[in-house]
Amino acid sequence: MKVLMFGWEFPPHISGGLGTACYGLVKGLVHHNQDIIFVVPKLWGDEEPLADFVNASDVVIDYREKKFKKIWKNLTYLEVSSFLVPYLGPEEFQKYTDYAIHDRTDVDESVFSNKFEFSGKYGKDLMKEVSRYALVAAQIAKSKDHDVIHAHDWLAYPAGIAAKEISGKPLVAHIHATEFDRSGETVNKPVYDIERAGMLAADHVVAVSHLTRKVVIEKYGVHPDKVSVLHNAVLDASIIKSSVYKNVPEKIVTFLGRITFQKGPEYFVEAAKKVIDRDPNVRFVMAGSGDLLNRMIERVAELGMGTKFHFTGFLKGKDVDDMYAISDVYVMPSVSEPFGIAPLEAVRHNTPVIISKQSGVAEVLRNAIKVDFWDVDAMADAIFGLLHYDSISKMFKELGSEELKKLKWEHVAAKLVTVYDKLHKQQP
Repeated sequence: MKVLMFGWEFPPHISGGLGTACYGLVKGLVHHNQDIIFVVPKLWGDEEPLADFVNASDVVIDYREKKFKKIWKNLTYLEVSSFLVPYLGPEEFQKYTDYAIHDRTDVDESVFSNKFEFSGKYGKDLMKEVSRYALVAAQIAKSKDHDVIHAHDWLAYPAGIAAKEISGKPLVAHIHATEFDRSGETVNKPVYDIERAGMLAADHVVAVSHLTRKVVIEKYGVHPDKVSVLHNAVLDASIIKSSVYKNVPEKIVTFLGRITFQKGPEYFVEAAKKVIDRDPNVRFVMAGSGDLLNRMIERVAELGMGTKFHFTGFLKGKDVDDMYAISDVYVMPSVSEPFGIAPLEAVRHNTPVIISKQSGVAEVLRNAIKVDFWDVDAMADAIFGLLHYDSISKMFKELGSEELKKLKWEHVAAKLVTVYDKLHKQQP
């Protein structure tokens, strides 16, 4: 099977779980002898050669061709004056300034440059890039032989739709997160509209958890028979032995993720205060960046925890591994988490985890302590228990490592291949 796959990022250049999930899925599909054409707006040259990578920035299009004009007229073109982050959602998202359907007569000529250099970043021109990416996708679908199209999250949905219009091949829309996860009930309507259009245009929708599947059905009006669940996994289930050791005598409790509404950082701060009141010999770490960072710093100061609470900023690569390695407990208090790969990575570092019940990973990681994100008392009790009762901590470490062995990307990919095969057989 030849799969034309559209993403927005790929390791080692990623901003969150989306790129990591794409990498694992591609690796799993290759294991099952699937031929992958993986398209991203910008390649950096150091991606692992797992697929036939296509750099959208290198693709030349003739926008004057009739089919491309039709696709452009059907594209939604947005001017957004804030920064968007794929998968993890809008950060400090301001009101969009323009929301209209355009054709070639009322859009700046530069939009139609024959070859567009994508930034590969997530700034104020992101929506322009999403629209251009769709045009490039149509050209790729015309020139590259393929059996099925697979688009990851809303940034790639217009590209997936455009490719389907050109080739007529079936489209799979992969939902890693929805606008309701990123923004709660106060959704940004243009983003929601793009998500919904992608799901409705798709021949099949893949959700990363039953939690997300429920949202897709109830909030986006997608028929239940069209939506299946494929949980995320880990690339390697073995426990990582690290040579890094902490240089402080206290126990360390870590929050590692984007500091935004979705991730529930404020509940972590409040729980930290309750733990420190019971045992001052504990240090808390908030690793990440986001629009709530300054508010969290101010709240920590208000609670008088400045000497026991540390902000590292955004971590990546080896720094992430080192942070897990020196942590005694990892906490993911997400308000709404479609899946959440980070707890699986923490388990790989032999670190016991506490996760919110409002997360997809709670469906597969059974041997972890689960609390409601808003219940800071239960969260504090769980942290205190893991720090002070070695037998409990040891039990969760051992059971967690056994669970990881079942969560492999090859297993996920095998289920996805059956979806591809079914769609391919339904083709006229």
